[in-house]
Amino acid sequence: MARHAKHFEREMEKLKNMILSLGTEVEENLQMAVKSLYERNSSLGMMVIDFDKKIDNMEVDVEEECLKILALYHPVANDLRMIISILKINNDLERIGDLSVNVAERAIFLATQNKIVIPDDLTVLAKKTQWMLKRSLDGLVNGDSELAREVCASDDEVDDLNRAMFSHIGKKMQTHPEHFNAFLHLLSASRYLERAADHATNIAEDVIYMVEGEIVRHGGKRAQASEKQVDEQSEI
Repeated sequence: MARHAKHFEREMEKLKNMILSLGTEVEENLQMAVKSLYERNSSLGMMVIDFDKKIDNMEVDVEEECLKILALYHPVANDLRMIISILKINNDLERIGDLSVNVAERAIFLATQNKIVIPDDLTVLAKKTQWMLKRSLDGLVNGDSELAREVCASDDEVDDLNRAMFSHIGKKMQTHPEHFNAFLHLLSASRYLERAADHATNIAEDVIYMVEGEIVRHGGKRAQASEKQVDEQSEI
């Protein structure tokens, strides 16, 4: 029995290291994608695309490890919650990897066009998205749900920045139609970064679930029930 427990502990430690390694690779690839966009660097953009194959392989390895542990050890309680969270985080990290490729592809196209000024809103959005991913992964590493909650609280700000980008670029398209295609690709990059931030938020929500056992997606049933109770008491 003791040997079985030790094997399980080793497998869980291995799984944690695998998901953290994947997180590191995804974070670095997102940084490279953003850099390729700002520097109009097609070579760097191609590196992002090529590196995504490694991320895909790592994602498959993590999923297989999770399924192996579930089949062999039948974990319960906190351990089961951790494996479920890692499975979901694994998927979100892979999606961020795909979105980094999409940003890199926009960068490669923009490198072939006349240079256009990147709006400040996109600069802030890109930095915020990278911060959210880093913060959510820090929460995962440290088992810190408060860090994760900071990420969740930032999601609306990224949505607002993306909307501001659409408004700004829409006006630019009207005044500078000769750059229409370039502006269109810049809008796509903004949308991809906003979606990456959504996935970072998903990761943060899963960290909260892993640490506290609380499902906070869509406000969480418990949160809604608590708000309803407060409203009912205020009417008495």
